[in-house]
Amino acid sequence: MTVKSLAEKIGLKPLLLPDGDREVNGVYCGDLLSWVMGRAQCDNAWITIMSNVNVVAVASLSDVSCVILAEGVSLDADAEKAAADKQINVLVSDKSTYEIAVDLGKVL
Repeated sequence: MTVKSLAEKIGLKPLLLPDGDREVNGVYCGDLLSWVMGRAQCDNAWITIMSNVNVVAVASLSDVSCVILAEGVSLDADAEKAAADKQINVLVSDKSTYEIAVDLGKVL
C-alpha cells in the first residue's frame, strides 16, 4: 500500500507528501530516536510524538516510508524544512500512537 492511500484509508492528514507513491510494508512505533534508528525497517511507517529536526535525520537514516506524528503533534519550522529538503513523507493525526497502530494493522 502507498503512503498516500494509507493516509486516505485511515484518515491521516498529509503535512508533507513528496513521495506519496512510496510503499509501506510495516509499522514501527517509538520515541527513543536511537532505538528507532536501530530497529525501524526500510519502508516502515514510523509513528512518534517526537517533532524536532532529529526525527527527520532518523527517518532519513532508517529509510522509513513516512513519519506519522501522533496526538496532534506538528513539526517545528526547522524540522519541516529539513523534511521537505530530504523528501520525507510526514503525516499527522490527533489519534494516539496506539489508535493509529491499530488502524494501520487493519489495512496493512
